[in-house]
Amino acid sequence: MSQKKYQELVETLHEHDYNYHVLDQPKISDYDYDQLFAQLLQMESEHPDWKQKNSPSNRVGGQVLDAFTKVPHKKQMLSLSNSYSPEDLLEFDVRVKKFLMTEKNVEYFAEPKFDGLALELIYENGSLVRALTRGDGTVGEDVTHNIKTIRSIPLVLRTDKPPKLFEVRGEVLIFKKDFLELNKSQEAAELAPFANPRNAAAGAVRQLDSKIAAARPLRFFAYSLGEADLPPKIKTQQDLVYYFESLGLPVAKEWTALCETPDSLVKFYEKIQDKRASLNFDIDGIVVKVNSLAQQEDLGLIARSPRWATAAKFPPTQAQTVVENIIIQVGRTGALTPVAIMKPVQVGGVTVTNATLHNFEELARKDVRIDDTVVIQRAGDVIPEIVSVDISKRAKNSKAFEPPKHCPICKTKTVFAEEEVALRCPNSLCEGRVKESIKHFVSRRAMNLEKVGDRLIETLVDQGLIKKFSDLYRLKKQDLLDLERQGEKSVENIFASIEKSKSTTLPRVLFAMGIRFVGEQTATYIAEHFGSADALLAASEEELLKIPEIGPKVALAILEWLKSPMAKEIQQLQKLGVEIHVKKKSASATEKLAGKSFLITGTLPIGRDEAKDIIVNNGGKILSSVSKKLNYLVVGEDPGSKLQRAEVLEVPVISWDDVLKML
Repeated sequence: MSQKKYQELVETLHEHDYNYHVLDQPKISDYDYDQLFAQLLQMESEHPDWKQKNSPSNRVGGQVLDAFTKVPHKKQMLSLSNSYSPEDLLEFDVRVKKFLMTEKNVEYFAEPKFDGLALELIYENGSLVRALTRGDGTVGEDVTHNIKTIRSIPLVLRTDKPPKLFEVRGEVLIFKKDFLELNKSQEAAELAPFANPRNAAAGAVRQLDSKIAAARPLRFFAYSLGEADLPPKIKTQQDLVYYFESLGLPVAKEWTALCETPDSLVKFYEKIQDKRASLNFDIDGIVVKVNSLAQQEDLGLIARSPRWATAAKFPPTQAQTVVENIIIQVGRTGALTPVAIMKPVQVGGVTVTNATLHNFEELARKDVRIDDTVVIQRAGDVIPEIVSVDISKRAKNSKAFEPPKHCPICKTKTVFAEEEVALRCPNSLCEGRVKESIKHFVSRRAMNLEKVGDRLIETLVDQGLIKKFSDLYRLKKQDLLDLERQGEKSVENIFASIEKSKSTTLPRVLFAMGIRFVGEQTATYIAEHFGSADALLAASEEELLKIPEIGPKVALAILEWLKSPMAKEIQQLQKLGVEIHVKKKSASATEKLAGKSFLITGTLPIGRDEAKDIIVNNGGKILSSVSKKLNYLVVGEDPGSKLQRAEVLEVPVISWDDVLKML
């Protein structure tokens, strides 16, 4: 051990802090970071004269992004000391009793340690006025404009006697099932999937444009206080959680426990670890707090952490296995995705047999080869991913995996599209592309043929019964009865599902078509602009570019689709009985806002969705961002950065009352 080594460790931790807290791009696992931090604390304990003013042990968290307004926390947001052993909980109990000078059992409040983004909500007289990230623990980032899009967070506390000041702290996260749906939407829009729920949540909260946060399924759990005017009856941490719930704040109380003995802490740790895989959300351990708020006050702080609380993390859910093969999957757009097929292994209570490598650039970066020994983990406890390769176990005659020159299914020569990392099969009639396109077509957010599953689609395509979307509506009952494992009742359910899907909307049909770069929202903009499928099918590039949300790249993709045989599928669907509805305007609708575009920022006297409906029903358009094409920015209370952008571009700024006057 030397002072030079200490200096190098300080610099290394600063670099990891920056990657994790500022860029949201961690280079090492939480476990590895904590091991390095433990080394730092040990060095500083043994050589206190080495400790620097800028040591990571002197601060909490990371740096504040310059792109956001910096706001100091009234009360510092602290980090918890971490351990990876349930035995450390027993040592924590010993330290607490020693400080309190008691041999009696101390009551603890135990809860899951959420793996999300820490947040502070500030309420004044019951109304949400500000939301701050942790930042460096002393100064946070003002992300109020994004947090107001999280529906589980009350804008007004549910109480007739709200406290004058109430700062509640908690975690922003995304549920596992929502994360899977989010990544499906990403892939449908040909965007890169998110690595894990935490990154997706953190990235949404730290966007300047609130529409990104609004589009992601963010949730919030409250678990602690900043500065607050508390009722005298709140005496314990458990009281606090129940008080949060009474105010309408989300809490995870069903996963909390009062532990009256040190052994019960260990049992709670083991119980939650066993339940970890079945929880709706990601956790990486448990948090233990002295239950009595008075005792918390007596215990106070030590260095960067409260003396009255600790976190016991779970070991990383990683495992080692062998790559038995690398196969190529063909997506609906023709993108070829390498997938590692591995010797089955248990990771976090789930048997894992394969892991996507996303694209050939990623495959080359990680240098994964057949017969390699690899370390895998379930990213965010959801998606299996290869973390690293054990080069020491690689065979000497091992060869790097080469991208295929021909599609593995239809043998068409593959191509790299310009400005993309994806290798593609350009054959739109490729059986692999057809299968994936039809799977997308029947999905819940598209045509919603809920009884037509992936396995049935695979079989129908293999048997030559369907080759395009409209073929689903040409199927005969006997076609399905002739297939294996298809009984009378099952077939009836399938045809009932097909029949039900015949009444749909134009945005759903357009999304179901799988047009490149056209997700659900873009499909809605197109449908609103053209009003009918026939009008869209006759569209020109000039007409497409009149839609404010559509640029040249998307317009070109739509034009290519219009020239392809796939565009004729809409007419075929209509001939087969599919009714494509366009949302009708209400009886009170007018055309008084026709030709005018609007964007809303801030809180209006009515709900934002209601305001948008009023504008659209009276002929106006709702845009998603401020540009020179925008006619009016409608400003309510607490407007976001859109107001500054509008002022720069000299876009007229009006109130909701001004909109009503136009009507």
